[in-house]
Amino acid sequence: MDLYSGHINKLIEELAALPGIGEKSAQRLAFYIINMPKDRVDKLSKTLMEARDKVRYCTECFTLTDQEKCPICSNPHRNHRQIMVVENSRDLAAYEKTGKYEGVYHVLHGCISPLLGIGPGDIKLKELMTRLEGDVDEVIISTNNSLEGETTAMYISKLIKPTGIRVTRIASGVPVGGDLENIDEVTLIRAFDGRTEL
Repeated sequence: MDLYSGHINKLIEELAALPGIGEKSAQRLAFYIINMPKDRVDKLSKTLMEARDKVRYCTECFTLTDQEKCPICSNPHRNHRQIMVVENSRDLAAYEKTGKYEGVYHVLHGCISPLLGIGPGDIKLKELMTRLEGDVDEVIISTNNSLEGETTAMYISKLIKPTGIRVTRIASGVPVGGDLENIDEVTLIRAFDGRTEL
Protein backbone atom coordinates (compact mmCIF):
# COMPACT_ATOMS: atom_id res chain seq x y z
CA MET A 1 0.00 0.00 0.00
CA ASP A 2 1.35 3.41 -0.96
CA LEU A 3 1.51 5.83 1.93
CA TYR A 4 1.96 8.95 -0.18
CA SER A 5 0.64 10.31 -3.46
CA GLY A 6 2.20 9.39 -6.79
CA HIS A 7 4.60 12.34 -7.07
CA ILE A 8 5.92 11.90 -3.52
CA ASN A 9 6.35 8.15 -4.04
CA LYS A 10 8.14 8.77 -7.33
CA LEU A 11 10.51 11.28 -5.70
CA ILE A 12 11.25 8.89 -2.81
CA GLU A 13 11.83 6.06 -5.29
CA GLU A 14 14.28 8.13 -7.35
CA LEU A 15 16.20 9.29 -4.27
CA ALA A 16 16.32 5.76 -2.82
CA ALA A 17 17.92 4.57 -6.08
CA LEU A 18 21.00 6.70 -5.31
CA PRO A 19 23.93 4.82 -3.75
CA GLY A 20 24.07 5.08 0.04
CA ILE A 21 20.52 6.39 0.31
CA GLY A 22 18.08 4.02 2.02
CA GLU A 23 14.29 4.24 2.15
CA LYS A 24 14.18 6.39 5.32
CA SER A 25 16.86 8.79 4.09
CA ALA A 26 15.03 9.06 0.77
CA GLN A 27 11.81 9.97 2.60
CA ARG A 28 13.60 12.63 4.68
CA LEU A 29 15.21 14.12 1.59
CA ALA A 30 11.96 14.03 -0.37
CA PHE A 31 10.03 15.91 2.32
CA TYR A 32 12.91 18.35 2.76
CA ILE A 33 12.94 19.09 -0.97
CA ILE A 34 9.14 19.44 -1.09
CA ASN A 35 9.26 21.97 1.75
CA MET A 36 12.14 23.99 0.27
CA PRO A 37 11.33 27.38 -1.28
CA LYS A 38 10.62 26.99 -5.00
CA ASP A 39 13.66 29.07 -6.02
CA ARG A 40 15.96 26.71 -4.08
CA VAL A 41 14.38 23.67 -5.74
CA ASP A 42 14.84 25.36 -9.13
CA LYS A 43 18.48 26.09 -8.30
CA LEU A 44 19.07 22.48 -7.15
CA SER A 45 17.42 21.11 -10.28
CA LYS A 46 19.41 23.44 -12.53
CA THR A 47 22.67 22.57 -10.74
CA LEU A 48 22.00 18.84 -11.18
CA MET A 49 21.27 19.25 -14.89
CA GLU A 50 24.31 21.46 -15.49
CA ALA A 51 26.60 19.03 -13.67
CA ARG A 52 25.20 16.12 -15.67
CA ASP A 53 25.60 18.00 -18.96
CA LYS A 54 28.99 19.66 -18.39
CA VAL A 55 31.05 17.26 -16.26
CA ARG A 56 33.29 14.96 -18.28
CA TYR A 57 36.64 13.17 -18.03
CA CYS A 58 39.87 15.17 -17.86
CA THR A 59 41.69 14.53 -21.14
CA GLU A 60 44.88 13.72 -19.23
CA CYS A 61 44.10 11.90 -15.96
CA PHE A 62 40.41 10.96 -16.53
CA THR A 63 39.08 12.36 -13.28
CA LEU A 64 35.77 14.19 -13.47
CA THR A 65 35.95 17.88 -14.38
CA ASP A 66 34.02 20.54 -16.23
CA GLN A 67 37.14 21.75 -18.07
CA GLU A 68 39.23 20.03 -20.76
CA LYS A 69 41.93 19.43 -18.12
CA CYS A 70 41.27 19.23 -14.39
CA PRO A 71 42.88 21.79 -12.02
CA ILE A 72 45.57 19.27 -11.00
CA CYS A 73 46.69 18.39 -14.53
CA SER A 74 46.66 22.04 -15.60
CA ASN A 75 48.77 23.11 -12.59
CA PRO A 76 52.38 23.71 -13.77
CA HIS A 77 53.65 23.43 -10.18
CA ARG A 78 52.63 19.75 -9.90
CA ASN A 79 55.23 17.05 -10.61
CA HIS A 80 54.00 15.67 -13.94
CA ARG A 81 56.77 13.07 -13.92
CA GLN A 82 55.14 11.24 -10.99
CA ILE A 83 51.73 9.62 -11.58
CA MET A 84 49.59 8.07 -8.85
CA VAL A 85 47.13 5.50 -10.19
CA VAL A 86 43.82 5.39 -8.29
CA GLU A 87 40.58 3.48 -8.82
CA ASN A 88 38.18 6.45 -8.82
CA SER A 89 37.88 10.21 -8.38
CA ARG A 90 36.93 9.80 -4.70
CA ASP A 91 40.32 8.18 -4.05
CA LEU A 92 42.02 11.13 -5.78
CA ALA A 93 40.07 13.53 -3.53
CA ALA A 94 41.15 11.58 -0.43
CA TYR A 95 44.83 11.99 -1.32
CA GLU A 96 44.39 15.66 -2.19
CA LYS A 97 42.93 16.31 1.27
CA THR A 98 46.24 15.24 2.82
CA GLY A 99 48.03 18.07 1.04
CA LYS A 100 51.18 15.91 0.86
CA TYR A 101 51.19 14.56 -2.69
CA GLU A 102 52.58 16.93 -5.34
CA GLY A 103 52.42 14.72 -8.41
CA VAL A 104 49.53 14.05 -10.78
CA TYR A 105 47.02 11.21 -10.99
CA HIS A 106 45.53 8.66 -13.33
CA VAL A 107 41.98 7.50 -12.58
CA LEU A 108 41.19 3.95 -13.73
CA HIS A 109 37.43 4.10 -13.09
CA GLY A 110 37.39 0.61 -11.65
CA CYS A 111 39.68 -2.33 -11.21
CA ILE A 112 40.16 -5.73 -12.80
CA SER A 113 37.60 -8.23 -11.51
CA PRO A 114 37.24 -11.45 -13.51
CA LEU A 115 34.34 -12.53 -11.29
CA LEU A 116 32.39 -9.42 -12.32
CA GLY A 117 33.53 -9.66 -15.94
CA ILE A 118 35.72 -6.54 -15.70
CA GLY A 119 38.92 -6.98 -17.65
CA PRO A 120 41.89 -4.70 -18.43
CA GLY A 121 40.06 -3.28 -21.46
CA ASP A 122 37.17 -2.08 -19.27
CA ILE A 123 39.24 0.39 -17.24
CA LYS A 124 41.55 3.24 -18.29
CA LEU A 125 44.75 1.15 -18.65
CA LYS A 126 45.36 1.82 -22.34
CA GLU A 127 45.19 5.55 -21.58
CA LEU A 128 47.72 5.12 -18.75
CA MET A 129 50.17 3.35 -21.06
CA THR A 130 49.78 6.18 -23.59
CA ARG A 131 50.66 8.71 -20.88
CA LEU A 132 53.79 6.74 -20.01
CA GLU A 133 55.19 7.41 -23.48
CA GLY A 134 56.02 10.92 -22.19
CA ASP A 135 58.53 11.89 -19.49
CA VAL A 136 57.51 9.85 -16.44
CA ASP A 137 59.89 8.81 -13.65
CA GLU A 138 57.55 6.94 -11.30
CA VAL A 139 54.11 5.35 -11.22
CA ILE A 140 52.64 4.94 -7.73
CA ILE A 141 49.93 2.30 -7.67
CA SER A 142 47.28 3.21 -5.13
CA THR A 143 44.48 0.74 -5.72
CA ASN A 144 42.46 -0.59 -2.81
CA ASN A 145 43.81 -3.31 -0.57
CA SER A 146 41.31 -5.87 -1.89
CA LEU A 147 41.63 -8.89 -4.14
CA GLU A 148 40.58 -6.81 -7.16
CA GLY A 149 42.87 -3.92 -6.16
CA GLU A 150 45.84 -6.26 -5.72
CA THR A 151 45.12 -8.00 -9.04
CA THR A 152 44.98 -4.63 -10.78
CA ALA A 153 48.20 -3.47 -9.09
CA MET A 154 50.07 -6.62 -10.18
CA TYR A 155 48.76 -6.34 -13.74
CA ILE A 156 49.80 -2.67 -14.01
CA SER A 157 53.21 -3.46 -12.55
CA LYS A 158 53.80 -6.19 -15.14
CA LEU A 159 52.80 -3.81 -17.94
CA ILE A 160 55.04 -0.95 -16.79
CA LYS A 161 58.23 -2.70 -15.60
CA PRO A 162 59.52 -3.46 -19.13
CA THR A 163 59.45 0.30 -19.88
CA GLY A 164 62.06 1.00 -17.18
CA ILE A 165 59.77 3.38 -15.30
CA ARG A 166 59.90 2.96 -11.52
CA VAL A 167 56.74 1.29 -10.18
CA THR A 168 55.84 1.56 -6.49
CA ARG A 169 52.85 0.48 -4.40
CA ILE A 170 51.50 2.47 -1.47
CA ALA A 171 52.16 0.92 1.92
CA SER A 172 49.20 -0.43 3.80
CA GLY A 173 48.90 -1.64 7.32
CA VAL A 174 47.48 -0.95 10.73
CA PRO A 175 45.05 1.99 10.81
CA VAL A 176 45.57 4.75 13.36
CA GLY A 177 43.72 3.78 16.52
CA GLY A 178 43.46 0.14 15.42
CA ASP A 179 44.08 -2.67 17.91
CA LEU A 180 46.48 -5.31 16.62
CA GLU A 181 44.29 -8.13 17.92
CA ASN A 182 41.46 -7.01 15.59
CA ILE A 183 43.59 -6.68 12.44
CA ASP A 184 43.61 -9.47 9.83
CA GLU A 185 46.82 -11.36 9.03
CA VAL A 186 47.29 -9.95 5.52
CA THR A 187 47.13 -6.37 6.83
CA LEU A 188 49.61 -7.20 9.61
CA ILE A 189 52.03 -8.75 7.11
CA ARG A 190 51.74 -5.69 4.82
CA ALA A 191 52.33 -3.41 7.83
CA PHE A 192 55.40 -5.42 8.81
CA ASP A 193 56.82 -5.47 5.28
CA GLY A 194 56.19 -1.74 4.86
CA ARG A 195 57.93 -0.77 8.11
CA THR A 196 60.21 2.28 8.08
CA GLU A 197 63.23 3.45 10.07
CA LEU A 198 62.54 5.48 13.23
